[in-house]
Amino acid sequence: MNLQEGERLDFIAGTPLKVIQSSQVFSFSIDAVLLGRFVSVPIQKGKILDLCTGNGVIPLVLTGRSKADIVGVEIQPRLVDMAKRTVTLNDSANEINIVEADINDMPDNIQKSSFDVVTCNPPYFQTVTDEEKNKNEHLAIARHEIYLILEDVVRVSSQYVKQKGKVAIVHRPERLTDIMTYMRMHRIEPKRIQFVHPIEEKDANMVLVEGIKDGKPGVVCLRPLVVYNDKGEYTKAFREVYEGK
Repeated sequence: MNLQEGERLDFIAGTPLKVIQSSQVFSFSIDAVLLGRFVSVPIQKGKILDLCTGNGVIPLVLTGRSKADIVGVEIQPRLVDMAKRTVTLNDSANEINIVEADINDMPDNIQKSSFDVVTCNPPYFQTVTDEEKNKNEHLAIARHEIYLILEDVVRVSSQYVKQKGKVAIVHRPERLTDIMTYMRMHRIEPKRIQFVHPIEEKDANMVLVEGIKDGKPGVVCLRPLVVYNDKGEYTKAFREVYEGK
């Protein structure tokens, strides 16, 4: 497959999966892979929806954990093109379908209440400056709530997940109260939470949250995940999760 100008191939840790990336647009990072490892998925048949899919990293990670049919939705045409070529590169077209759409205006062929699992690695930042927009629109859209807000993510996830299906999100810890508030507003009961710390001595800079549509109250806070040890290397616990061991 021919790469376009400025593109490169990166591997997803612990797998032979290749992802087309570019420094000109938003590249996947640890958070996307961790969400793909964290979420509870059906092993065999089922349907998974990944919102804000970017270049398709989360769907690719999930192909190693589930035989479900996966739909990835992305608003940026360039990322859609990269995701589709990435899917083809990994011979995953039978499992993954990439759709160009705004999650607030989903196409009719993506049916509501039809997915066993919905995942999302949404934009983290609520505000964006004109300078950031003008400098790199692709990065601004991926990082900032320009085309959607956090409540949109939770509301749409609730609309498309089945009764008792699962919704999982990765975000910044400072938005945890918002995530849990919006989840309950939209009938998603938070059930599993895990904080991710860059090193043991620092506060968490990432949080993973999974809820169940119309689930019973009761949340489990999993053991925190620490990324780096005092030598600057991945901790054993992190590697086991990140590499899917």
